[in-house]
Amino acid sequence: MNPADKVEKWAIDKLVPYARNARTHSDEQVGQIAASIKEWGWTTPILVDETGSIIAGHGRTLAAQRLQMTEVPVMVAKGWSDAKKRAYVLADNKLALNAGWDNEMLRLELGELQDMDFDLDLTGFTAEEIAAFQFDDDAKAEMPELRDGDKEPFQQKTFTLHDEQAEVVENAITLARTNPLADTGLNENTNGNALALICGEWLEGRNGVR
Repeated sequence: MNPADKVEKWAIDKLVPYARNARTHSDEQVGQIAASIKEWGWTTPILVDETGSIIAGHGRTLAAQRLQMTEVPVMVAKGWSDAKKRAYVLADNKLALNAGWDNEMLRLELGELQDMDFDLDLTGFTAEEIAAFQFDDDAKAEMPELRDGDKEPFQQKTFTLHDEQAEVVENAITLARTNPLADTGLNENTNGNALALICGEWLEGRNGVR
């Protein structure tokens, strides 16, 4: 029997987290999952074995606890061997990470959802990630118009950073932009010139150590 053939309601106190779960869940992410449950309800039950040990759904369980829920929907993996359960704990998380994004389609979806006044925070994307995929008319106007032959040397890169990392990067770029060497003339984007200068100096420092 497939676990999804039957969904049951169990008391949340009956569920036992897997002690060796390698996947971590930050407070911020648990809050995002909780907000998702409040908006859409339960769309994916928690997967457990016959004893209540959680196989998949640790984050959802933490979110349910934060929402002070007493019961949650579960699917029971009956007859699974210990090896099969432990492997699925890893596979459930890693297989999802192996997916990619169609950036143009993502840009279109985020833009239209924003036009519908939907709270984009519920999608799980950060404000910085959303901004990277959306450009208003003023931002487009500031971007240099490149001829077909000029586009090849330029690349647009998007990075996802922790708040503390983002602060360090922004401060470094701000300082580098005041350095005359940052204005190399290779790029009309001063942030790009500054970042290239920082990376070049770091590489030179690494080579000097060697």
